[in-house]
Amino acid sequence: MRSMMRCIVALSLLLSATVAFGKENCTVCHKKVVKGVHRGLPCLSCHLDETRTLANPGSRESRAAGCVGCHKGYAALFDQPMGSRRGELDFVAVSYGRVDARFFGKNCGACHLKGCTDCHAGKGHEIAKPRDRDCFVCHKGYFVGTDYYGMAPREDSMRYQRGEVAYGEAYLKMTPDLHAEAGLACGDCHSMASLAAGRKAAKGCRDCHEPKQSVPEHRIAAHLEKMECWACHSAWAAQEYGTFFLRFTNSPSQERYGLRRDQVAEEYLKSAYLRQQDAPPLGLNRRGKVSPIRPEFIAYFTDVRNDRAVWDENRLLAARWKAFFPHTVRRGTVMCEGCHDNPRRFLLERREDRIYQLQAEGMTLPSFWDAAGQQMGNGSFYPERRYLELSRKSTAYRRAYLEKWQNLVNHVEASSVP
Repeated sequence: MRSMMRCIVALSLLLSATVAFGKENCTVCHKKVVKGVHRGLPCLSCHLDETRTLANPGSRESRAAGCVGCHKGYAALFDQPMGSRRGELDFVAVSYGRVDARFFGKNCGACHLKGCTDCHAGKGHEIAKPRDRDCFVCHKGYFVGTDYYGMAPREDSMRYQRGEVAYGEAYLKMTPDLHAEAGLACGDCHSMASLAAGRKAAKGCRDCHEPKQSVPEHRIAAHLEKMECWACHSAWAAQEYGTFFLRFTNSPSQERYGLRRDQVAEEYLKSAYLRQQDAPPLGLNRRGKVSPIRPEFIAYFTDVRNDRAVWDENRLLAARWKAFFPHTVRRGTVMCEGCHDNPRRFLLERREDRIYQLQAEGMTLPSFWDAAGQQMGNGSFYPERRYLELSRKSTAYRRAYLEKWQNLVNHVEASSVP
């Protein structure tokens, strides 16, 4: 009797295994070949159920039900900023959303995270680890990403849409991040586990680097205590000052603008007042540390109907900045006076130094580099009293300044002649 029961149980397990894994006949109709690390797996190990098959195992709608059975915990990625896009949604709600409730869907939906295969190979049956090029489908242009390889966004005018093109964008060639030159890829710092946990990276600068005491700036305690490493070591950053959206209704004049039309909905045009690719302004991030900042967007809007502007032309809807980490790290930094004698870099530009007369052009703000009338989204602007303190030329400052120049004068590049 006992041996008979064992036979029944064994037969039952065998039949279960056959249904679940062994003898699927899916490929009789579905001519799919699974490649990559998942090759050899039965179809239902991802598509889950034979009678109610999960068509897209990695879809956002199912919270990647076909993936998280093995890759546990990664569905949380859909709740983090890259999946939820909370930051962009919140900004649009207080700016362009006030004049067009469907603005986000019309103009900002291109980078909507639809599922795991957006990054892990779009073909679906050739799953692989994301490569940098997969990241740059979204992380390009004005968004941190392609700057890592020295690509800066060009102006929106078709006149400047020329030169080299990558990931659908014409770009300016700039100095790349030294980590890119060393062969590090995005995933070396931005692991999946860190992104799913809501952290931007798995590693910080000090996990790999220890500040050398031979560098004069590193011996100044305030630099190490109060500043993010990338406040000094970001060689450049893309900055956009004044973002204009024009909405056209029954207005043939729209065709006269020589601007890109692939970024926005058919009824819109977009352009920028000024783009810069230099050392970014500085402010305080959420940690209270000095960090690069730039306009998230200084948002202007014009509603054109029957070829006439309704309300005010170039109406200011929001002027919000954000602290960020440009991926343009280099060994050197600006000279001392680049911060200690540069109020414009802290949005404290003096009136007599202003080049752009925004109010004379009907643009509301006194200056892009004046905090008046502007907000910080994830930190604060640098307090004026602290700038006045750091701009004092103390004895310690003068000694470090002299040493810095002596190091530069005495530095001799190795000859390229053998």
